[in-house]
Amino acid sequence: MLGFRGSRRSNSSRRPGRGLVSALAVFAALVAGTTVQAATAPAAVAATPHRVLFDNSKAETAGNADWIIGTSQPDPLGQDATPSAETDWTGAISAWGVALQKTGNYQLKTLPSGNSITYGTTAALDLQNFDTFVLPEPNVLLTAAEKTAVMKFVQNGGGLFLVSDHTGADRNNDGYDAVEVINDLMSNNSVDSTDPFGFSVDTLSISTNNPRAISDTTNPVLNGPFGKVTGSIIRSGTTVTLKPADNPAVKGLVYRTGYSGNTGAFFATSTFGSGRVAVWGDSSPIDDGTGQSGNTLYDGWNDTAGTNAALALNATEWLSGGTGGGGGGGGTCTAAQLIANPGFESGAASWSATAGVITADSGEAARTGSYKAWLNGYGSAHTDTLSQSVTIPSGCTSATLSFHLHIDTAETTTSTAYDTLKVQVLSSSGTVLSTLATYSNLNAASGYTQRSFNLGAYAGQSVTLKFTGTEGSQLQTSFVVDDAALNVS
Repeated sequence: MLGFRGSRRSNSSRRPGRGLVSALAVFAALVAGTTVQAATAPAAVAATPHRVLFDNSKAETAGNADWIIGTSQPDPLGQDATPSAETDWTGAISAWGVALQKTGNYQLKTLPSGNSITYGTTAALDLQNFDTFVLPEPNVLLTAAEKTAVMKFVQNGGGLFLVSDHTGADRNNDGYDAVEVINDLMSNNSVDSTDPFGFSVDTLSISTNNPRAISDTTNPVLNGPFGKVTGSIIRSGTTVTLKPADNPAVKGLVYRTGYSGNTGAFFATSTFGSGRVAVWGDSSPIDDGTGQSGNTLYDGWNDTAGTNAALALNATEWLSGGTGGGGGGGGTCTAAQLIANPGFESGAASWSATAGVITADSGEAARTGSYKAWLNGYGSAHTDTLSQSVTIPSGCTSATLSFHLHIDTAETTTSTAYDTLKVQVLSSSGTVLSTLATYSNLNAASGYTQRSFNLGAYAGQSVTLKFTGTEGSQLQTSFVVDDAALNVS
């Protein structure tokens, strides 16, 4: 097929419909009856402790809230290095932190107020240094960069624990409550805004309810090392709506009375990329009733109407990979495909590209579906780029980039590469680490050909694979990419 927009004598010709989709530019960074007393620690100490970061950068202590594991930040051990009771650390979720600390299986830190959430930097509190990130009722919208960091962290193997509250619980009076903050993270980010986790938080304020757990004797969250979960409590909270058509991994575990299926889920889990996600509809169950003076707190952690301690702790264990998953930056590896929106069917979601590259233009056929990435094909001097960044988990011994490439051209030469497509691996700072291949008009052929490259040398690194198409001043060459993948194991 010839998809050109003009001849070498018509430099103003353009491909029809080429301006419909626009983005930036950079491609696939490749490549990461039980009460609290019954919620005792697992017997064995993990060889590599699970690393958990609790957020305190999003007004988690505003108003009467005190959702911190301790006032010593970032390291709670600064207040008491060997805590045995929840009051040994000061915070309304200190019981959560102390219970994890006592197992010997966890290393805990807090991201203090005034800090930013990052992923892939050299900062000590960067998400790549942790297995699970806890957002306990955030009351400030995450910035665009922070949302990218969180989504990439999960996509590359991290665990994300989201705790919401009822609608209208705007504790710092900035115009946003936890419902809005969490929904914004999922629906307005640069990685995947197409319902990536398969749930949304409901705009509700439910005063009181005692949700019950589903019957599932094999679920690791409901039947984990900290005890069996039978239910939870709502004391002014909300629920979530499940959307399994968007993410079939989403699962409701605890439901508001009278609800089941896709509505009224009070606690749910899901996956995204090679990572895991949990969401809880109220902060009351994690409140242990202790904290800094001046706050009005409620002991939901020990409320016998629910098994809240077991639910929080089992979920933390599951998110941290205690039952087989990999961390966001650790030395384990879960087999996965890391590239988001690999066939471009969600348009420009998760990709950066020059104007018109990601398109459903019929001038070139997609390999599957309707969309593909079409670089060049103008018949005039032109450069197109395409990219997406990912982190290859350090524990992965195999990392294979693949994509299907179709090249057609109006060039007639059999010896000169007038138009080229470079496929390169870049560092997080933009330095070219490797040029994997250079294709040209000399490689034109009918149909798509799969191209594969070993990226195992970049395990443990955040990298960017950049596709750069450069076209000469005359006859067109089209480089069409579809169905990319980065498989790690």
